Amino acid sequence: MPVLTCKPTPLALALLCAFGAPLAHAQTDSGRAHADPDSIPTVVISASVLGLVGDDMITPVTSLSGGELVRARESTLGETLNNQPGITSSHFGAGASRPVIRGMDGPRVKILSDGAEVQDASTISPDHAVAFEPVLAERIEVLRGPSALAYGGGAVGGVVNIIDRKIPTRTPDKAVEGSAELRGNSAAREKTGAFEVTGGAGNFAIHAEGVKRDADAYRVGSDWKEGSRVAGSYRKSETGSVGLSWVGERGYLGAAYTKERAEYGIPGHNHEFGSCHPHGDHLHCGGHGHEEEGEGHDHEHGHGAEEVPFVKLDSDRWDVRGEYRNPVVGITKARVRASFTDYRHDEIEEGELATRFTNKAHDARVELEHAPVAGWRGVVGAQTTRRDFAAAGEEAYVPPSITKRHALFVTEEYKLGDWRFEAGARHEWQDIAVEGGQQDTSARGTSVALGAVWKFGPEYSLRASAARTHRLPTAEELYADGVHLATSTWEIGNPNLGKETSNNVDLTLRKFAGATTFSLSAFHNRMDNYVYANTLDNHEGFQLVEYAQRDATFMGLEGEVRHKLSRNLEATLFGDYVRARFDDGEGSRNIPRMAPHRIGTRLNAHWQSWHGMVELYRVGTQDDVAAFETPTAGYNMLNIGTHYTTRIGGVPAQLYARLNNLTDELAFSHTSFIKRAAPLTGRNLTAGVRFTF
Repeated sequence: MPVLTCKPTPLALALLCAFGAPLAHAQTDSGRAHADPDSIPTVVISASVLGLVGDDMITPVTSLSGGELVRARESTLGETLNNQPGITSSHFGAGASRPVIRGMDGPRVKILSDGAEVQDASTISPDHAVAFEPVLAERIEVLRGPSALAYGGGAVGGVVNIIDRKIPTRTPDKAVEGSAELRGNSAAREKTGAFEVTGGAGNFAIHAEGVKRDADAYRVGSDWKEGSRVAGSYRKSETGSVGLSWVGERGYLGAAYTKERAEYGIPGHNHEFGSCHPHGDHLHCGGHGHEEEGEGHDHEHGHGAEEVPFVKLDSDRWDVRGEYRNPVVGITKARVRASFTDYRHDEIEEGELATRFTNKAHDARVELEHAPVAGWRGVVGAQTTRRDFAAAGEEAYVPPSITKRHALFVTEEYKLGDWRFEAGARHEWQDIAVEGGQQDTSARGTSVALGAVWKFGPEYSLRASAARTHRLPTAEELYADGVHLATSTWEIGNPNLGKETSNNVDLTLRKFAGATTFSLSAFHNRMDNYVYANTLDNHEGFQLVEYAQRDATFMGLEGEVRHKLSRNLEATLFGDYVRARFDDGEGSRNIPRMAPHRIGTRLNAHWQSWHGMVELYRVGTQDDVAAFETPTAGYNMLNIGTHYTTRIGGVPAQLYARLNNLTDELAFSHTSFIKRAAPLTGRNLTAGVRFTF
C-alpha cells in the first residue's frame, strides 16, 4: 500500500485524502474487487409497525446508517438531517435545531427514540434543543406523510425515529463489543468523544454509552457585517446511558436510564422590547401606538454588546422496551415501548435565572401483530401520553398545564400479485387541564389513511397514498400569553381553536434496480383550519401574534436520480421544492419561513476501502414571504469528504473527513427566526476516527 502524506492545512488534507488516495489505489490495485463501505443489507424500517423494508413503504422514507450517518452527523438532529430531500432545519444557532419536513415543523413533526416519544420542550420554541445526542444514534429513519399515522394524527409532516443501542435486543456474539469515536470541527473548535459497549452472557446483556461535546462559538462565511463568529453560539454537553436486557429465543425485555446535561447560547436574544405589552390587538412600546411600523423586519435583532443568554438543560429519562414472538395463538408478535422523562432547562440572563421550563412526561404504547385473516396482516395497538409542563420566570408565556392523550390505532396490509395495499386508522382523545383560571379543553380526532405500492416491472414501482388526519391543538396554541424574546414576539393563545384537518395525497415513482435508479415524489396537502401565529401588530420587528386558523395548501416535489458511471463512480442529482399558501385572499397569502427550493449534484467514488464525495447544491432565493418577513438570498454550497476503513493495531477503524462550505459563502437560512443574527457555518473541516471492537 502506498504511503499517503497530507499537509496539515484543512484544504490540502481534505483534497489529498479524498482524491489522492483513491487514485493511488487505482494505479496499483486495479485488479482487486471493489468494496463499497456504504453497502449494507436492506433493513427493516423500525418505525413501520408492519415491519416493512423501505421499498414496500407507501410514502418516501429516509434511512441513514453506517458510514453515511457518520459523515452526515452534526451537533443537532436538525442539522444532521438538513441535506436530505424534503428536509431542512429550524436552525437556531449551534445549540437548537429541529427537522422541518415538507414545510412542517414543531408539533407537526414527531421525534421518537426507537418508537417512544422524545419528551422535551423543543416543540414549544425553536430555541429549545431536542433532548437527544445524534452521535449515539445507530440509525435515523424519517417517515413522511401518512406512514406516520400509527404515531399520531398530528404528525402531519412526518416522524423522525432515532434507533439507538441503549437497550440490547440480543446478546453479543463476543463477550464484549462496542465502539469508540473521537471527532473535531474547525469552525467551532469542537471536540467530541463518544463510546458504546455491550457485554453479556447467557440470557442477559448490558450496555453502556456516553458522549461529551465541547464547542465554541462557530465561524460564519466571509464578509458578515457582525464579525466572524456568532456570539454565544457555543454548546457543551454530556450524555450517558446504561441499559440491561433479558434476551430469550422468542424475544427480549429491557430497561435503560439516560442522563443528559447541556449548556448552549441563545444568539439574537435581547431585551430591547422587554417593556412592550399588548393593548387589545395593538402593541404599546414606549411611544409606539397601534400603527404598523417596521414592515419588512424579521423576528430578530443583532446580538449587540449585552451578554448573550444561555440555556442549561438537564434531562433524566427511563425507557422500557420489549418484544415477544408468538405469545398466544393468532398473535405473531407483541411489542411494548414506554418511557418516563424528567426534563428541565433554565434560561440564564446576565448570570441570573430568568425562566425555567420543566416537563415531566410519560409515554407508553403496546402493539399486537396478528396472523393473516382472509389475507390481511396487521397491527392493532394503544398509546397513552401524559405531559406535565410548566414555565416560571420572566418569559413564562405558557401557563402550567397537564396534557393527557390516549389513542387506539390499527394498520393492515394485503398483498395481491404485484400490488401491496395498506390501510390505517387512529382515534385520539386529548384533555388539557390548565392553571390560571382558564377553561380546560377536551378534543377528539380520527385519522385514516389508504395506500398502495405497485411493482409494475422488475425495476419499477409506483406508490400512492391518501390520508385524512386530525391534529389537536397544543396547550401553547390554546393558552399562550406573554413575551417571548427569543423569537421577538408577544404570543396570545386562542382557547377556541378547533382541530386541524389535513387532506394529503402523495405519489412516488421509483426505479430501484439497474445502472440508473431514481425516486421522484409529489405531494398535495390541503389543510383545513390550519393553526398559525397571526401577526396583529408590529414594532420594529417585534410582533404581537395571536394563534388563529385559516385554510392552507402545501404542495411540493422531492427526489433524486442516481447513475453508476462505472463500477467505482456514481453521480446523483437531487432536489426539493415546497410551496405553502393560505387559500383565502385576506392579507398576505404566504406562510412564513418556508424553505426555498434546492437542487444539487453529488459525485461518489469508491475504491476498496476508500470513499470520496464531492457535492454542490444551490439553495434558491426565497421571496414568497409573509407580512413583516424579508426575502432571503440564495446561495451555493460546495462540500467534499472522504471515508477510509482500515485496521489500527488490529482493531477495525474508520477515518473520515468532511470539508463543508468550501468557498466560505455567507449564507442565511430562511426557516430560521434569527437568520440575520445567526448565519450558517462558514468553511469548516470535520474529521474523526471511529474504532469498533
